[in-house]
Amino acid sequence: MRRTDGEVLLLGTLPVVGVIWLAAFLLFPGFVHPMSPTMSAEEVAAFYRDPENLPRIRYSMILFNWFAVGFIPILALVVLQIRRMAHRTPIFSYAIIACAAGGPTIFLMANLFWLLAAFRPMRDPQLTQMFNDLAWVTFSSQVGFLIAQSVILALAIYLDRQERPVFRPWVAHFNLVVAALLTPAAFAGAAMTGPIAWDGLLTFWVRNVAIGLWIVVMAVVLGQAIKRQRADDEAATT
Repeated sequence: MRRTDGEVLLLGTLPVVGVIWLAAFLLFPGFVHPMSPTMSAEEVAAFYRDPENLPRIRYSMILFNWFAVGFIPILALVVLQIRRMAHRTPIFSYAIIACAAGGPTIFLMANLFWLLAAFRPMRDPQLTQMFNDLAWVTFSSQVGFLIAQSVILALAIYLDRQERPVFRPWVAHFNLVVAALLTPAAFAGAAMTGPIAWDGLLTFWVRNVAIGLWIVVMAVVLGQAIKRQRADDEAATT
């Protein structure tokens, strides 16, 4: 029961992660109205020098940092549920652990570049633009770990041969859909306008909605799985 209680504790952090993500999104002025890749260096520098924008950028990036850290518990819970599936080897859980090391790190790197751009807003506009580009391209295009974890999780679910599997097949279908929705963002570094640019429909809006939806759906199905396993454990001890 001690291990299950730990799972419930980690599960309880997920609503907090969601609130932090929403707060950071609304606080950062570059998200509410996505910055364009076509902005000149002077326009980017003016964005960071704006006395209204500057504190919002700094504090939103502090919040965003905690979102990246808070992404770890849900991945740990996913790993544990994969370990409970009927597989010949634990290879899928190891693969998800590797993804868990990469995804949050990418968010942290993007957060760091935005914070650096706002740290000395009076620097050369070309340098501010460079940090801004680093932040946006890292945040937008580095979706490989997120795609991999969705595909690996889907495969693990499909290959779970238990009479009562940990997750139902629709969860695997959902993860494959999320992976497909994230794929266009991988090309954000190749376009400055259009739907795959970092401010475009596919790369910004579809990608961010897909990530948010993944967190919500996986939190729900993880909660259901943990609740069912707690009931099974209690029944086994009576």
